[in-house]
Amino acid sequence: MTSPSEPALALGAVTVVMAVVALLLALSRRKQVRRCREMDAALKSAEARKRYAESRTQDLEAHEERFRAEVGHLVSARLPALALNLISSHHPVPGLLQEKLAGPEDAELLDSVLTRVSEIVLKERRRVDAAARAALRGASQDSQALSYRLQSELDGLQREFTGSRHLTHQMLAADHLNEQNLRLIQRTAIVCGAWPGHVRKDTYVAEIVTGASSRLRGFDRIKINSRIATNVGIVGRAAEPIAVACAELMANALEHSRDDLAVDVSLIQTGNGNVSITVDDAGKGMTAEAAARGVRLVSADSQDVMLTELGDPPSQGFVAIGRLVADYGFHVSVDNPSPYGGVRAVVTIPPNLLASIDEEAEPPSAMAPQPAVAPKAERRPSTVAASVTGHGTDPGTEADDEKPSTPDGADGLPQRRRRGPAATTGLAAPTYRAPDPERSLKAWSEFQDGLDSGRTGSDSEETQ
Repeated sequence: MTSPSEPALALGAVTVVMAVVALLLALSRRKQVRRCREMDAALKSAEARKRYAESRTQDLEAHEERFRAEVGHLVSARLPALALNLISSHHPVPGLLQEKLAGPEDAELLDSVLTRVSEIVLKERRRVDAAARAALRGASQDSQALSYRLQSELDGLQREFTGSRHLTHQMLAADHLNEQNLRLIQRTAIVCGAWPGHVRKDTYVAEIVTGASSRLRGFDRIKINSRIATNVGIVGRAAEPIAVACAELMANALEHSRDDLAVDVSLIQTGNGNVSITVDDAGKGMTAEAAARGVRLVSADSQDVMLTELGDPPSQGFVAIGRLVADYGFHVSVDNPSPYGGVRAVVTIPPNLLASIDEEAEPPSAMAPQPAVAPKAERRPSTVAASVTGHGTDPGTEADDEKPSTPDGADGLPQRRRRGPAATTGLAAPTYRAPDPERSLKAWSEFQDGLDSGRTGSDSEETQ
C-alpha cells in the first residue's frame, strides 16, 4: 500500500480547515442573530417601559393636579361653608369637585379633614360660650340683686309716701319700669345657667299669672279668665319658675300682635289633675320652621343651645323656658294655633307641683281674677230620689206617677203614663268663693283716704 501524496494531504487538510471555519462562521452568525434578536427584544421592552413610565408619570401628574384642585376647593369653599353650617343647617356644605374621578382614599381623607375641623371648632365654641355664660351670669346676678333691692325700696316708699297724685303715678311708673328691667335681667341669668333668683312660698295659680302679667309693658291688654278653684296653688319651689315662663309667653304674645288686640289667658284644671295655663294671641302666627324651632327650644333637650345661636339681638325667652322646664318638670307647648289665627301657648303644671292653700289663713289677693261660676246643669231625678221626695206629698201627685199603672189595656198589659215635670233634687251645685264687697270697699276706701290725706298735706304745705 502506497502512502498518499503530499498534495492530497494538503488538500484534505485545507478542506478540513475550511469546514471547521465554515462551522465556526455558522455558529458565530447564529450567535450574532440571536444577540440581535435579544437586542431587538430589549429595545422593544425598553420602549414599552418608557411608554409605561411616561403614561404613569402623566397619570400621577393628573392625579396630583386633581388633588391640588380638591384641596383648593376644600380651603376656599368647603371649610367656610362648614363654619356657616355649624351655625345654621340652612348653609349646606358642598361636596368634591369631581366625585367620580376622586378615589375613595382621597375622598375619605378630605372628609376626615372636615370632620376634624368641625370637632375642633365646636369644642372651641363651647369653651368660649361657657366662658361668656359665666361672665354674663355673674353680671346678671349682681344686677338682679340690685334690682330686687330697688324694688324693696320702691315698695316701702309707696306705703309711706303721702305726696300728690302726680308723684304717686310717677313712683308707680318707676316701679313698673324696674319690674320690666328685672324680668330681662332674670331671663338672661336663667339662660346662662343661674336659678331664677327669687324664693316664694306656696302661691295661688291666679296670683302667679296676674303677677307675671304685671311685669310686662302692655299688661292692660292681657285678659285673664280663671276656671279653677281659688284654693289651688303652686308649690313654692316651682312658683317663680312658672311665673317666669308665663311672663315670657305673654310677652311673646304681646310682641307679635297689634297694640289694639287683646291676649286671652285661661286657667283650667283638667280631669287628670293638671292645671293648664293657655295664652292665645291674635297675631300672624308662626311658620312651620319657627314652630319646630320653638318646640325644640322650650323642651327639656335645649341645654346645648349656645348664645351665638340666639340671633342678634338674642331671643332668649324660649331658651329660658326650656331650662326651667328641664329643671322643674312642667311642660310647655307652642306649636298649636290659637282660635284667633295666632299662636296658642300652653303651660301644663303636673299635680306634684300643685298645692292646696287655706284661704282663711292666707286669703288671695284682691287683684287676682275670680273663677267663673259654672252654669247649673238640670238633672232628672232618679227613682230613689223621686221616691224620697214623694214622701210627705199629697197622694196622687208625683209619687203616684212613679208607680206602674194598673192593667187597663185590652190585652191586660200596663199602660205607660207620661211623667210630669222633673222634680228638683237635693244635689247642690258646686260652690265658689264669691268676692266680698265689704272687704273690697274697705280696702279701696283706705287707699282713697290715704291719697286724700296726702293730697291735703301737700296742699297745706304749699299754701304755707
